[in-house]
Amino acid sequence: QLQLVESGGRLVQAGGSLRLACVASRRTVDDFLVGWFRRAPGKEREGVALMSNSGNRTNYIDSVKGRFTISRDNAKNTVYLQMDNLKPEDTAIYYCAAMYIGSPSNWLPPWNYGFPFWGQGTQVTVSS
Repeated sequence: QLQLVESGGRLVQAGGSLRLACVASRRTVDDFLVGWFRRAPGKEREGVALMSNSGNRTNYIDSVKGRFTISRDNAKNTVYLQMDNLKPEDTAIYYCAAMYIGSPSNWLPPWNYGFPFWGQGTQVTVSS
């Protein structure tokens, strides 16, 4: 089992920045492929960013490319989502998710792939 706890969400003005953090309960976070997802009001959940468990590959949805960056600190068992130049349409609950991979791999799943481990979410609100 793996528990994930997100933090860092808050109210911010358009154009501002936030860094979300997701702390994992296990000290082998680099065994896991990790991702950030979000659910905006009245919309379905969508994938935002993925990182392979090797750390060598990332993927982003088009609307956040060049503005968001996913990263990982293995020593702190933490995955981050740096969000810059935020826009009102980024308003959503942000969730981190993980799946066990094991040996280092550059594989990334499609956005609708089922992740077994999820955090509880953190609210990001961007005002115009």
